[in-house]
Order: sequence, then C-alpha cells, then structure tokens
Amino acid sequence: MTAQAKVEDRASMRTVVAASSAGTAFEWYDFFIFGSLAQVISKTFFTGLSETAGYVAALALFGVGFAFRPLGALVFGKIGDQAGRKGAFLATVLLMGGATFAIALLPTYQQAGIVSPILLILLRCVQGFALGGEYGGAAIYVAEHSPPKERGWSTSWVQTSAAFGLFGALLVILLTRWALGAYVGPEAFDAWGWRIPFAVSIGLLGISVWMRLKLSESPAFAKMKEDGEASKAPYAEAFGQWKNLKLVLLAFFAMMSAQGAVWYTSFFYVQTFMEKFLKVAPTTINGLMMAATAVSAIFYVVFGALSDKVGRKPVMLAGMTLALVFYFPGFHLLERAANPALAEATARAPVSVTADPKDCALQFDPVGKAAFVSSCDIAKSALANAGISYANHRGPAGRPAVVQVGDAKIVSQSAKGLPAKEAKAAKAAGEAAIKAALVQAGYPTKADPARMNLLGMFGVLFVFVIAATALFGPLAACLVELFPTRVRYTALSLPYHIGTGWIGGFVPFSAFAIVAAVGNIYAGLWYPVAFTLISVLTTLFLLPETKDRSLDQ
Repeated sequence: MTAQAKVEDRASMRTVVAASSAGTAFEWYDFFIFGSLAQVISKTFFTGLSETAGYVAALALFGVGFAFRPLGALVFGKIGDQAGRKGAFLATVLLMGGATFAIALLPTYQQAGIVSPILLILLRCVQGFALGGEYGGAAIYVAEHSPPKERGWSTSWVQTSAAFGLFGALLVILLTRWALGAYVGPEAFDAWGWRIPFAVSIGLLGISVWMRLKLSESPAFAKMKEDGEASKAPYAEAFGQWKNLKLVLLAFFAMMSAQGAVWYTSFFYVQTFMEKFLKVAPTTINGLMMAATAVSAIFYVVFGALSDKVGRKPVMLAGMTLALVFYFPGFHLLERAANPALAEATARAPVSVTADPKDCALQFDPVGKAAFVSSCDIAKSALANAGISYANHRGPAGRPAVVQVGDAKIVSQSAKGLPAKEAKAAKAAGEAAIKAALVQAGYPTKADPARMNLLGMFGVLFVFVIAATALFGPLAACLVELFPTRVRYTALSLPYHIGTGWIGGFVPFSAFAIVAAVGNIYAGLWYPVAFTLISVLTTLFLLPETKDRSLDQ
C-alpha cells in the first residue's frame, strides 16, 4: 500500500469513527437527559403519587425505555444483517431524535391528568426501541472498517459516545438551570425549563443524520452481500443453532451482566444516592458527574487501546472485579465525604423501627393506590422520604410501631379507619414528629457545602470510572469478534441490550426500591453486586480471548 493510500485510509477511518460515534453520542444524550431529570420528571408527570412513589415511578420509567431495547435489537438487528448496517442505524437516530423532541412538548399531569404519563411512557418505549438498534450497528460498522490490530482502539471511540452523550446532557441541564436561575428564578426550571434540554435535541438530530448520510456500507457486509452469503434467517441462525446461541449466552453472562450493573451504578445510581440519601444539591451532583464523565472519555480509549496489546479478557476482568470489591466501601466513603454530618448522626443516634411485621407494607407504590396509613407504614414512609437508614425489629402483635432515634422514642399512631382528610392530617403529624426527632438528634436536612469534601467525592467517582471504562472500553471489540458476520448484528445486539437495558436500566429503580423496602441506604448495592459477581466468574472461567480473531471467520 502506498503512503498516499495509507493517508486516505486513515482519513476514511476517522470519518467512519466520527460519524458513528457522533450519532451514538446524540442518542445517549437523548436517553441520559431523562435519567438525570428523574426528580423533576416525578414532580411533573406523577404528582398524583406520594413523594417516594413518584420518585420510584420516575426511576422505573427510566428503566422502561431500557426494557424495550431488546425488541429494537431484534428488529434492527435483522435489518442490519439482511439489508445492511448503514440503513439500520440511520433509522434508529431518526426515531430517537423524534421521540426526545416530542417529550419537550408533552402536557404535565396537572394539565392532562393520566394522559400525560401515558404519553410519556409511549415515547420512552420508542426511545428504548430505537436505542436497541443503535449501539450494535455503530460498534459493528466501526469494527468492520478497522485494521485488525487497532480494533479495540477504534471501537473504544463508540464507547466514548456514552460519555459524550452523558456529558452533553449534564452540561445542557446545568446551563439551563444556571440561566433560568439567574434571569428568571430557580423555580422556572421545574415549572417549564426542564423542556429545554429535550428541545435542544432537534438540532443535534440534524447534525447526526447529515453525518451518517455521508457513510457507505461496511466492507465486511458488502463483501458478504456480493458473495451471496448474507443470512436469510438471522433469528433462526443466531438463536436456533447452538454454536451461535451459546455465544449469545456467553456474551450475556460474561460481559453484559456486569456491564449493565457496573456502568449504571457508576454513572446513574450514584446520582440517585447522592441526591436522595446524602441530600447533595443537584447542581453539585451535576458538576461532579460532568467532571467524572469527562475523565471517563479518556479512559475508554486508553483501555480499548490496551486491550489491543494485552487482550480483551484481562482488561475487562480487572474492571468488573474492581467494581465488585469497591461497591460498598465506595458508597460508604461517598457518604463521609459528601455529608459527614449524616455519617456522624447515624453513628451517634442510630435509628430503628420496632413494629408488628403484619402492620408493615413495602415503602413504594408505582400505581398510587396504596394509602400507607398503618402505624408501621407511617413511620417507615417518613424515614424513607428523609433518606435515613434504620434497623428493623419485630414488635408485639397489634401494638403501634415505635421509632427510636438515639435515646428518643416516638410512637407512630395508625390512621387506619379514619376519613381521608383526618387520615392525611394524622399521617402528617406522625411524620412531623419523626422528622423533628431526627433534627433534634443532629440529622441534617441537606448536605453542608462547607463540610463537603469535593475532592474525596470525586476520588470515589474516579475509582468507579476506572472500573466502568476498563470493562466498557474493550467490550465492543470483544462482542464483534465473538460473533460471525452473518448474524453479528442480531446476535450481538440482543445480549447487549438485555444486559444494559434490563439489568443496567433498572439499577436505579431496583436499588432504590430495595432501600425503601429494607430501610438501609446501602442495601440497594446488593443488586449490582449479584450481577457483577456472575460476570466475574463467567469471564474468568469461560470467556475466550478474541483480540486476534479475524472478522471474516
């Protein structure tokens, strides 16, 4: 190959990577706006629910978008394996952009009642469906263009698109909050300013479509199509033949279980934890997450390139193992750095609830039908809404629940059988008494910026960034190399989106729901721990090294 030809190949490769990554970053931007605005979304579209129920419903709705990703993976995977990679992920970006812009125009719950959350759910489903076809197409397209010895480095740029998308979402949200706070008033963002980040997506959509229209089909697929070897039944080949199905299962258990758990704990549940439990201001969280996300963009490429040298397996295994051993220590360190007064109060005046187990229900209600007016429910609801950890003790049958805050004891009176208005007043009085005891014991209502160790908080986030990027950086290359060209789009996309969508997308919802039910703010971490452990063991013993495989095999 002449020097001129090499220069042209390099330029062409840069175009492929830039167009694929930019479009994917835009789609991640669309998706991440929603996760970052869960608190505002809960107030806007679920005002008919209690505070805890509304927040859980918003987090669940964030997960609903992910739940539809496997369906999109199947539909667009089939299109990509039969008609071509380019057309499939051009369609996905159009769907995603249209749905996101439409969210900016939705009526609130107060304006349209139940119609409002229904429309929001439908648009989230469209977003998830579109994103299900996006990632596989972009990763495969780049990998099939890439020189074999640089496949990890090239595809790692597709991985960085998630960082750019999240960074862009956080930046737009932060700038919108700042501008409205400075010129209109801070309440304007919650009232209508949250629509601006969604509306901005229409401009990003135009840029993404323009860039992708300039691309040609991938050489591996074009050659396969020319030779008449394209799959006529991708589903049957990918999932009906054991040689391919076992690779699908291996990809899910070895890589995607951890990917969903590690990545979404590191970049999303940590936001929920800081805001809901540690009472850190949203602007502070956004600033920290932007810094962590900016750093992560570098390490995706670093670990992708490293995997070209030492292999995909050791790099990914190191990332998921680091996350596994750091989940609990990391979140405890985060509490001490972000809200030391909370850690001190917890140690000085631990909280417990002694109640008849039959009197206690789960502390969330996504459909808004439960009243939560029993003695135990009122006590635990107040503590859950305050984000306070508490121990559970079995009390005598038929007796009211007793909340102990340090040496203080508060008897929680039941509101069962009372008229709705009186029940509401009794519940409010019980919650007020518990909150007063918490304040008296030194429990802070919000994190004190003067005592906040921002460097320490960033240090914790940085460790999680290293874990997530070491796992995610080489992952695209490993997935592409694991599957044959004929069914690569279909077979790769399904385990990726089940792991990322069903496991990862429901991390914030599941972890918060576990905390609300159990009473310990760290209990939700058992969810990512379980899935990460599955991947550590499967990768260690079953996943083969793929870095030297030919994509034509």
